[in-house]
Amino acid sequence: MKKIIIPMLLVFYLPSSFSQNNQADTGAIKALIARYVESISTGDSVLGSKLFSHSPEVSFIQPRGHQHGWNEISSQIYNFFAKTFTKRNLSIFNEHVTEYDNVAWAEFYWVFDATFKQGNMPLQTKGRETQIWNKTNNEWHLVHVHYSSMPVTGERQ
Repeated sequence: MKKIIIPMLLVFYLPSSFSQNNQADTGAIKALIARYVESISTGDSVLGSKLFSHSPEVSFIQPRGHQHGWNEISSQIYNFFAKTFTKRNLSIFNEHVTEYDNVAWAEFYWVFDATFKQGNMPLQTKGRETQIWNKTNNEWHLVHVHYSSMPVTGERQ
């Protein structure tokens, strides 16, 4: 008996507004992500304020908590970084941006190097992040950030 393999053809229909490869928007979002990296590395809440939407639905999920609205993000994320560390350096890699109409999401991995103010001790953390961006009045703003540690891949971890 002879085995015959017939490949299946899958067809996906996406809305006409799907624009995964819109170079202009992808470039704009990547530039905004670079400004976000700068804002975290410098602890600059003024720059952060320009990047985040100020709608009440804005949120930030991270291992130490869950913030809602720009005021909580500013006080619990930006102020924490500025008050806790003398030096901060966030670097990202494997960045990928996907757009869908006026919404885009970005995924990337990061390394955060810092020095604690108290005790001058170094810190390095590594993780991954997803960001949701919304385009309103032809401008992109962050509406959600979720970051976590790197995946655990060892047995029984």
